[in-house]
Amino acid sequence: MTSAAADLAETFAANRAVGRVTLAVRASGGATRRARVAEDGSLRVRCPGPPADELEAVIVNTAGGVAGGDRFALDVTVEAGARLVVTTAAAEKVYRSLGAPATIAVRLAVGAGAALAWLPQETILFDRARLERSIDIDLASDARLLLAEAIVFGRTGMGEVVDDGALFDRWRLRRDGVLVHAEAARLGGGLAEKLAQPAIANGGVAVATVLIVPADDATADTVRSLGDRFRGEVGVSAWNGFALVRLVARDGAALRHDLLAVLAAVRGAALPRLWAN
Repeated sequence: MTSAAADLAETFAANRAVGRVTLAVRASGGATRRARVAEDGSLRVRCPGPPADELEAVIVNTAGGVAGGDRFALDVTVEAGARLVVTTAAAEKVYRSLGAPATIAVRLAVGAGAALAWLPQETILFDRARLERSIDIDLASDARLLLAEAIVFGRTGMGEVVDDGALFDRWRLRRDGVLVHAEAARLGGGLAEKLAQPAIANGGVAVATVLIVPADDATADTVRSLGDRFRGEVGVSAWNGFALVRLVARDGAALRHDLLAVLAAVRGAALPRLWAN
């Protein structure tokens, strides 16, 4: 590497955003309240309402998006008997990278008799974005989880096409310390060409996964009963006490429509108000 290139790389690294949020909530006095909050760098968490049976928390990225080399971590703990719903202030935008990937590490822990609804708005990948994300979930045996993550390749309403980039997404789910589900997805290189393949997205550019714990065949049947309302493709499977819903659509608007229908059916409570924007 030349001296000029090394100087450029050093300057680039020094200007990367780093953020971390640690949030713990507990049940107290008939409501869920914040027990511990720590914020570092460009990430913030706000609870816009008073303590309630289910507390609402909103993650805010003051950096205005995610770029190559940025590093973010979110650590959320729901203590025994508490209920928490987490969303984001807006869709998260992941911009192009000059080399290094952006990294996002999510750790969720849900205690005995507690419930977590992890419902961030969509992640939008721009052309030549590079993102590595990990989601690690630890649940007590009787904890409840509803988790939805959506990724849109480009601002489809503006006709953008993501020709190149890289995505690595790794999930791990444990119940009582036992690994019960693991998955990883890796896409790189010519993303538009790969998304067009029938075995990947069949031309879709917006995908989502919904994880529901606990769940059974009745949960899957509830999702399948919505079939005539979907604008994209939706599949669901239930096994080992949990369910996974996979969604793919031609654009972000169709995906959001289908995702809202699934969440409304399985959540049994109103979605965060920011989802209505």
